[in-house]
Amino acid sequence: MSELSVNHLLGIKYLKEQDIQLIFETADHFKEVINRSIKKVPSLRDITIANVFFENSTRTKLSFELAEKRLSADVINFSAGQSSVKKGETLVDTVNNILSMKVDMVVMRHPNPGAGIFLSKHVKAAIVNAGDGAHEHPTQALLDSYSIREKLGDVAGKNVVIVGDILHSRVALSNIFALKLQGANVKVCGPKTLIPKYIESLGVEVETDLRKALNWCDVANMLRIQNERLDISYFPTTREYTQQFGVNKKLLESLDKEIVIMHPGPINRGVEITSDVADSKQSIILNQVENGVAIRMAVIYLLASKIK
Repeated sequence: MSELSVNHLLGIKYLKEQDIQLIFETADHFKEVINRSIKKVPSLRDITIANVFFENSTRTKLSFELAEKRLSADVINFSAGQSSVKKGETLVDTVNNILSMKVDMVVMRHPNPGAGIFLSKHVKAAIVNAGDGAHEHPTQALLDSYSIREKLGDVAGKNVVIVGDILHSRVALSNIFALKLQGANVKVCGPKTLIPKYIESLGVEVETDLRKALNWCDVANMLRIQNERLDISYFPTTREYTQQFGVNKKLLESLDKEIVIMHPGPINRGVEITSDVADSKQSIILNQVENGVAIRMAVIYLLASKIK
């Protein structure tokens, strides 16, 4: 397969396994590029990309921007906080105004689930979903799977546990879709109040005992508690959460085997993982960050090649 089966990256649930493999193979190539002394390729010299962020983001926005510049695309950055959105402008009007500047692709983060899907039906540009509410975050799931593949050789057949706030996490949902599509076994672990009722319908098991979950898994993906999305109290105190679902060095060393620790960031050190775990040799958190640029280069490059 030499091209993606989709014209937009709206969510992992719209991809086929071959799409994921094509993105990974393309990312392998770009990973070589970003480790050279000259880190740029002229692949997208005639493409203009708008980064439209209606929610705060540091790492994702920087990663996309770097990926776009490495491909020599022209980049426009738009932050809703300083825009006419505050004056009541609609999403379609905002993006159409950006498109009138002859933009080919829009990378968008939005607080509302499905915003990217809505947009893809109303504007003529390739849309990349950089996170829509608590719905999906496809490039994060792709870079997570890519990092597992890099560390363990393959994703198929691996046991992966996602620990933490599953209910509010777009990373969890996208990861579940991506991991299942590639043949991994997936469990989720966290307080019952933070695990959605429908989760088992996605072919995922629930484990409420962290030690059991860690002894089962090859990889633990540790999510932070999304305090900004917690409208009510889902657990008594942060300290109690940490005692039940936090990973520290002592717990890690007491397991039957050595497991891989991941985290999509930003880390709340001392809550879901301690600093000595985040910075340990079992952690691939910094590899995830590096792989994020290569994966986003691959996604943008493959989508741009479909723009007629």
